[in-house]
Amino acid sequence: MTRYARFGPSAPEALIHRLVLWNIDLTLVDVTRVTRDAYADAFRRVTGRPLVQLPQMAGQSESEIFFEALACNDAAPTVPAAAAPTADGSDELLARFVSELATAFAARRESLAERGRILPGAQQAVQALADVPGVVQSVLTGTIRPNATEKLRAFDLERFFDFEIGGYGSEIYPKGAQLMMSRGRAAEKYGVAFGETSTVYIGDSTRDVEAARVGGARSVAVATGRSTEADLHAAGAGIVLPDLADTTAVVHAIHLLTMPSAG
Repeated sequence: MTRYARFGPSAPEALIHRLVLWNIDLTLVDVTRVTRDAYADAFRRVTGRPLVQLPQMAGQSESEIFFEALACNDAAPTVPAAAAPTADGSDELLARFVSELATAFAARRESLAERGRILPGAQQAVQALADVPGVVQSVLTGTIRPNATEKLRAFDLERFFDFEIGGYGSEIYPKGAQLMMSRGRAAEKYGVAFGETSTVYIGDSTRDVEAARVGGARSVAVATGRSTEADLHAAGAGIVLPDLADTTAVVHAIHLLTMPSAG
């Protein structure tokens, strides 16, 4: 049965659906140390070189980070010509890295909760939105899908998300394009059109804000990453919060950005 969100008067015109997409790293959880170790392991296995310098990760996909890491660590691709679908073998190299990264991350599964942390208010925020009829939650993250699941499962968050409709770091498309595809997948699965005024992307970087603009969504930005509140405002975020600690403020932000008058 389709459920509807009710924010305000219980009149028919107040019944709407909402798609809420979440960034993961530094928005919901911080597992930076484990991620860096897994990156170093996967990079060494694929290139035969140590990962001396890791590029800026905020708002980037793992495919973007990998190719930047190749450049800044002077690690030229070494791919058998017969296995390379492109002239330089980049597709095959990325596929190998994604596979090794998933393996390296899974090997560190037990370390996620020990060396990482769930950010203040994250559990309460996703729980509160899950309790609102008509709200569908998924992820739009630079992390590859297996690792996204691992990160959320470590803190008992995975049960709140529909991973089938999300966007992940193994895809070659930028986040804005992935957001549009997530809206399409959600519409097909749930039989409801999720437009710009009924889709919200919650992230922590200026690139997340830009992805929301490009992908046709409203944005809630939290200053829990490397972007300041001023940075996020300047990037054009619909609403900026210091963090997720105030659950009422998070739910209210979704309401304000998606209520019919907000269009």
